[in-house]
Amino acid sequence: MKKMWAGRTDGETSRLADDFNSSIRVDGRMFREDIRGSMAHASMLAARGIIPQADADAILAGLEAILSDLESGDLPIDPTCEDIHMFVEQVLTERIGDAGKKLHTARSRNDQVALDTRLYLRGEVASIREEIKLLAKALTDKAETYKAAIMPGYTHLQRAQPITFGHALMAYVMMLLRDLDRLSDAAKRMNVSPIGCCALAGTTYPTDRMAEAKALGFDGICQNSLDGVSDRDFCIEILSALATLMMHLSRLSEEIVLWSSWEFHFVELSDAFTTGSSIMPQKKNPDMAELVRGKTGRVYGDLMALLTVMKGLPLAYNKDMQEDKESVFDACDTVKLCLGVTTGMIGSMKANEASMREAAQKGFINATDLADYLVGKGLPFRTAYKVSGQIVAHCIQEGTVLEALSLETYRKFDPHFDEAVYDAVDLNRCVSRRTSAGGTSVASVETQIAFARKALNEAE
Repeated sequence: MKKMWAGRTDGETSRLADDFNSSIRVDGRMFREDIRGSMAHASMLAARGIIPQADADAILAGLEAILSDLESGDLPIDPTCEDIHMFVEQVLTERIGDAGKKLHTARSRNDQVALDTRLYLRGEVASIREEIKLLAKALTDKAETYKAAIMPGYTHLQRAQPITFGHALMAYVMMLLRDLDRLSDAAKRMNVSPIGCCALAGTTYPTDRMAEAKALGFDGICQNSLDGVSDRDFCIEILSALATLMMHLSRLSEEIVLWSSWEFHFVELSDAFTTGSSIMPQKKNPDMAELVRGKTGRVYGDLMALLTVMKGLPLAYNKDMQEDKESVFDACDTVKLCLGVTTGMIGSMKANEASMREAAQKGFINATDLADYLVGKGLPFRTAYKVSGQIVAHCIQEGTVLEALSLETYRKFDPHFDEAVYDAVDLNRCVSRRTSAGGTSVASVETQIAFARKALNEAE
């Protein structure tokens, strides 16, 4: 097949080189964006008198027909074409003749591919943000259900202080709200048009870049033509936001793996989001959570791959940059899959409140409250801390818990103890007293839930 760029050379390359050079298997998914951008470009060219209106009309009609045929499947994408841009232009020229050859006036594939990528990622970011909101809503709904369910809170994976399951789930909602903001910020910075930068130096034609940008929904234009065709930091910024999002999903997945184990038995996952073992009939494996955790490394790899591609490139466009789309497209695809399955898994998950409470009691996570009780009786905190530690050691030796000790036993460790100690170490009271903003009391968790619901409703 004769290359569209034949001229300086005869355009003949080896089959191996053609395959190596081709990107259509990756960028073919951008056909809608490519056609939309070309239609805006043709309209601008006619409006500025750069091409006749009749040619623009033929181009627009031809592009509309190509789009319709691609979407219906009547026109398969030719895998032997170099890229989606050349494919569309080639089909257009075959269908409408020489008018189709005028479409590429005052633009280059360099600014064309940058335009298509920004248009495509704008849609992907919007789609991912909607998926994040669905997951955040599922977590918030689950937190509402379990806002009073007591469980151990952990540091160093050691039982630390009592919290509620709703409080734990809301921590991940707050992370997701920040992920929404990161992606929104990245999308805003990305939303400037590179079209009209041409190969690298702009053009001698009297184009109207602002009108073309406005027609495509951009907020402005790239102000430097070298930067416009060679910049891919918008891809890197999106990849960075997606990697952070995946880190949050991975942490949540790790919790689910632990919580659903027999050792914890805090949650029961739906059969719809677990698998069995080929030889062990008792198994119910949290494979979806494990896969999300594993796919996090894949998205990290996509980010590192593009950072590495871009790190040594001189201005302006270099063929290395063709590698941008495979990384960022793969990350978008992976993130959407992970968000969807996590939302389903969370929505169908049930908490085992009895196991959570039992773990909270056996973990002596009310020991800090015991120390605070003694401080209230006038003891210095370090003295109260030591006494409380001695009492915990006694409970462990005797196989009991703080709530079950007799007042006589308490007074053997310190004479300040009275009946009020049982109120101090009651788990429900331990939780309900933590009324500070952001804390684990039911009232505080309800405030967090209201905050999250408002933020999700207001998120664009």
